[in-house]
Amino acid sequence: MNKKQIWVYIENTNKGIADVSKELLSKGRELAGRLSSYNQKTELCAIWLGSNIKKNVQMLFDMRCDKIYLVDHPELKDFKVLSYTTNLVENIKKYNPYIVLFGATSIGRELAPRIASAVRCGLTADCTDLQIGDIEFKTNKKAYKDLLLQIRPAFGGNIIATIINPEMHPQMATVRPGVMKTLELLPTGTGKGEVIALEAKIRPEDFIVEIIQKIQEEKKVDLIGAQIIVSGGIGVGNKENFKLIKELAQTLGAEIGATRAAVDSGWIHKDHQVGQTGVTVRPRLYIACGISGSIQHLAGMQESKQIIAINKDPDAPIMKIAHYKINGDLNRIIPMMIKAYKEKE
Repeated sequence: MNKKQIWVYIENTNKGIADVSKELLSKGRELAGRLSSYNQKTELCAIWLGSNIKKNVQMLFDMRCDKIYLVDHPELKDFKVLSYTTNLVENIKKYNPYIVLFGATSIGRELAPRIASAVRCGLTADCTDLQIGDIEFKTNKKAYKDLLLQIRPAFGGNIIATIINPEMHPQMATVRPGVMKTLELLPTGTGKGEVIALEAKIRPEDFIVEIIQKIQEEKKVDLIGAQIIVSGGIGVGNKENFKLIKELAQTLGAEIGATRAAVDSGWIHKDHQVGQTGVTVRPRLYIACGISGSIQHLAGMQESKQIIAINKDPDAPIMKIAHYKINGDLNRIIPMMIKAYKEKE
């Protein structure tokens, strides 16, 4: 019996393997376990393109990969969408993986649609969760087993849609960074697996674009990696009041978060948005100021280790999940918090 395979595209950054690729390997391990429990052995595989990357394969085995498909060639040092697409399409057609996952980054969003079009399969973008399940259609009584349930916000984040691709394989999805938990690594050097070295397909027509200069800038907002986040919602009142959120964040050495409503009101840039239509965060401390707690926002921060909610409404949904609840006017409470913190210093 042929083994099913889940492929995770490994994205390279100037700091090494992208965090979203590590998150997808962890999720891929979970999905492979679910499929294997149905008496169908499923392998978790990495598909990795680049130059001089062979020396680093052990770290992927320590991330619980069973197999690594490696395309290592000097011409693939820098990401070029045409050459990367050519190599990925050729090998997906050759090995026919059951599921292929990409990070919903600028690179993943550029690659995945091209590949889906070339191999004629479905693609769901910007997923926030992935599960394995069985589906039966009532209209024609057709049943499908072990499908990838691709879960993502729809209609502006007002509903959660579950999308399936029952007929066309592979089942492909891009997944937002930060929404999947990363499993703890195996002890260094203990992971075992198989490396399959693939021959790079280098076609002149794939290199019609030349990279003259690379300019890389550090992200100015790192909500995913933040240990403390102070977030403001529509209950802050106005842009002027939002300065209190920024002041508290600066005092605590925290990142600034916001709800979609605060972003849509123009009080802060979208890079700060937390929730299903923003980013998912898991800080040590999340301070929610003037946030009612819509389902969309809660989905992006409810796994924070400690949550402090400041709200006039004691019955707001955010108060039900908060570890510490402060019922009152944030315009009075936040200055008191800032003052108390500075005095303690």
